[in-house]
Amino acid sequence: MGTAAVAVIFVAALLVGIPIAFVLGTAAIYYFMFVGRLPMEIAGQMIGQKLYAGCDNFILLAIYFFILAGELMNRSKITDSLIEFSKILVGKIPGALAQVNIVVSVFFAGITGSGVADTAAIGSVLIPAMKKEGYTAEYATAITVTSSVIGPIIPPSVVMVIYSMSTGASVGALFAAGFIPGLAIALALSVLAFYYAIKYRHPRRTEDISFQQALTTTRKSIVALLCPVVLVGGIFSGSFTPTEAAAIACFYAIIGGRFILGTLTVKDIILSFRKAAVSGSVILLIISMAALFGQFMALERVPAQMAQLILGITHNKYAFLALVNVLLLFMGMVMETGATVILLAPILVPIAMQLGIHPVHFALVMIVNLNIGLSTPPVGVCLFAAAPIAGISLERISRAAMPFVLAELVALMFITYIPDLVLFIPRLMGYA
Repeated sequence: MGTAAVAVIFVAALLVGIPIAFVLGTAAIYYFMFVGRLPMEIAGQMIGQKLYAGCDNFILLAIYFFILAGELMNRSKITDSLIEFSKILVGKIPGALAQVNIVVSVFFAGITGSGVADTAAIGSVLIPAMKKEGYTAEYATAITVTSSVIGPIIPPSVVMVIYSMSTGASVGALFAAGFIPGLAIALALSVLAFYYAIKYRHPRRTEDISFQQALTTTRKSIVALLCPVVLVGGIFSGSFTPTEAAAIACFYAIIGGRFILGTLTVKDIILSFRKAAVSGSVILLIISMAALFGQFMALERVPAQMAQLILGITHNKYAFLALVNVLLLFMGMVMETGATVILLAPILVPIAMQLGIHPVHFALVMIVNLNIGLSTPPVGVCLFAAAPIAGISLERISRAAMPFVLAELVALMFITYIPDLVLFIPRLMGYA
């Protein structure tokens, strides 16, 4: 009866639009104060201890640092140089700016690890540019939003750090596993954009770029292009931990933006620290509340019951993966990604391992599923970030984005049912 009441409170709070952190906290506090078997005074102490313990983890510092590094890079205006560099690579392909949008998202993913940052930084430049070249506002925004999904898949990734904290998985293994799935999403979007470019005769660059121009553009882009090399290379070589890598990324961004490019002002640095503090605190609040909610689920044996329910339906790992895809795609549409990882990963990972699914492979299936939700209504945060930039409604963006979301789902099927796509690089590097 008590568990049912908590479920009702959870769903009702979610439906009325209460932020997910407070949905989790309200439902859990109701359970411990009014349903649980502990005396009220002890329950109050336990709530405080669990909220603190939920965010008392050294690896969570990486979240703040990665967000800060992304803010610093964004304010350094490196997006412009990445766009110019991408034009050299794919500028002559039909639908050039759409292809540039996708390629820039791949490069930007190696810097920020955030889909929303990708949407805001790239969208503010490329959406107006695409509209000026004759693309519809809906199409330009749709390609920006859906390509931003790549951000949290290619390392570094804030979601992967949260997943590691929730399950104990190696951050290095998750980072290594993210490259091919991220590129698979990019390829799927690129093929569809190419099809639309041929069908609707989208413009492309016709003039040649001289070697000197290419060299100059590459030199301007080098600060941005080297950032993921420093980050990921340092982690994989064992030179520093993911948290240390995130801090080094911030130092690198300040040196590069302030002293090499000269585009980062002292005011930009202060604003970046402020934005990172606010954004990181929101994530930390969600993690803390989710830890408390997870304690309620553990006491009520919800993970064991869910495992029993799933295994009662099927013991076939392929059928299980299909069920998981449906569940996670739905959760990605209605719930914040980090909170979903904290709640569901500890439940689903043991079942996956019991069925013989490699934990690193399952991690990427889960992460890709949930990140696709960044570009789908009703709570796709990339949609909300893009709407004011494009000046069109969420409904119009969502309709235009659906074909691209379907292309991402095709890539997801390959990622789900061909484990070697995910595990190739981790095995090569000794993580799996």
